[in-house]
Amino acid sequence: MAGIDRRTGRVIDNLASAYQGVEVILTTRIASRVMRREIGAAVIELLGRAMTPPLFAAWQQLIATAIDIWEPRFSVRRLVPTGSVDEIRLGRAGLLIEADYRPRGHLGDFTVDRVVGFTVSFGRGVSVRGA
Repeated sequence: MAGIDRRTGRVIDNLASAYQGVEVILTTRIASRVMRREIGAAVIELLGRAMTPPLFAAWQQLIATAIDIWEPRFSVRRLVPTGSVDEIRLGRAGLLIEADYRPRGHLGDFTVDRVVGFTVSFGRGVSVRGA
């Protein structure tokens, strides 16, 4: 399966489409989409708050849960914070996400093709990059 890049309009492969899906999920505020009010991650609402250990744990859980619910091509295995303490304090938090890649998950076939790792960076917007 192929998708369309939301910025360039070019055809992208299935894995790139799944990464793009994660980016859309994490940047969508809950109740902001007219036809799908429930989609989103509630992550944007936490940005800008003082980063405490409980808040950071909640932030990680929201990300993992949103990906598991809204992007069936990934099943999150673990999340690892990236960056130094100073970078996190400055609002440049990031995560390395390890997930099972299921290329036909959106069709109900949850056969794992391989394990992938990708990074999610927060700071100047949200960016998702495959490893």
